Amino acid sequence: MSSSEQCPLCKGVFDEATTTITVDFGVGVIVVRHVPALVCGQCGEAWLDDNQAENIEGLVEEAKSQKNEIKVIDLAA
Repeated sequence: MSSSEQCPLCKGVFDEATTTITVDFGVGVIVVRHVPALVCGQCGEAWLDDNQAENIEGLVEEAKSQKNEIKVIDLAA
């Protein structure tokens, strides 16, 4: 998906921005801040590219294996 495409939810225009992803995995929660994404200027929905999605999945798996109840990661740091 590129910034030139329309949002599939509302047909708004995407802007390159960052977003916060929160994942509740049952025994804990991970919050990942400043994730690069395409964000719809109309509805605010964020879309991650495949590499970012895989990165988030890896961070969640790591938090699960460390048995973190709450973990906050700032990708901008």
